[in-house]
Amino acid sequence: MLVNMKTMLLEAQKGSWAVGSFSVSNMEMVLGVLKAAEETNSPVILQIAEVRLKQSPLELIGPLMVAAAKNAKVPVAVHFDHGLTKEKIKLALDLGFTSVMFDGSHLPLEENIAKTKETVALARKYGACVEAEIGCVGGSEDGSEDIAINCTSPAQAVKFAAETQVDALAIAIGNAHGNYKETPHLRFDILSEVKASVSVPLVLHGGTGILPEEFIKCRENGIKKINIATATFDSVENTVRNAYRDNIIKGYYDLQAAEVEGAYKNAMKHIEIFDCSNKAEII
Repeated sequence: MLVNMKTMLLEAQKGSWAVGSFSVSNMEMVLGVLKAAEETNSPVILQIAEVRLKQSPLELIGPLMVAAAKNAKVPVAVHFDHGLTKEKIKLALDLGFTSVMFDGSHLPLEENIAKTKETVALARKYGACVEAEIGCVGGSEDGSEDIAINCTSPAQAVKFAAETQVDALAIAIGNAHGNYKETPHLRFDILSEVKASVSVPLVLHGGTGILPEEFIKCRENGIKKINIATATFDSVENTVRNAYRDNIIKGYYDLQAAEVEGAYKNAMKHIEIFDCSNKAEII
């Protein structure tokens, strides 16, 4: 069933678990993620970032994501990630997305606040919730840029949350998009300070490559939405490659099944780490 992301995250705040937010780019990834969510009775978030729309046009994949959520046996939120333009954010809302993100993390603080407030005002008309980001998560969502990490200032996080009234706040604590070039060292001191200072659910971007024990520490200390993108794409690619190697693929539908399996395996792994199994019934 299609639900508002805020509902999930507020329930997650009552415990030590987090919701997995899985980036998808085609029907097979959607099917794989939802298969894992339904088998484990887990709430889940399907998302796509604006930078990915060159390969997966929003007007095509958006309705597919919303329809899949409506037909799922578990609560599913549909989220537009890293929105950069008002045009695409509005299109996502028009298509029925229950959550949108405006990413103004590259902007000066006051401009980020002002533009985020515009997005909040727009989303409220649709009954949707808003995620925003303060600080700068390293890398770029599509892996094309090597953007430096700029950890979130707890004081600025307090100001940002209070002035924008966002429903979820992505923070930078040493995390980065894409595959890490070296082992990440997360700033749990910053996370603890932000958690103690703001009441809004916190979001971790750049989940691929973070160790399971660090995921657990994050979800136990205020992170309630964890984004997984590159790990899904890598799992799908590797599963397909292995299926060809093992001579499993005899035709197109075997290829499709391998893609679904790749997304499914990755989602199952992260659902276990995030401890969101059997949480669907409380949403």
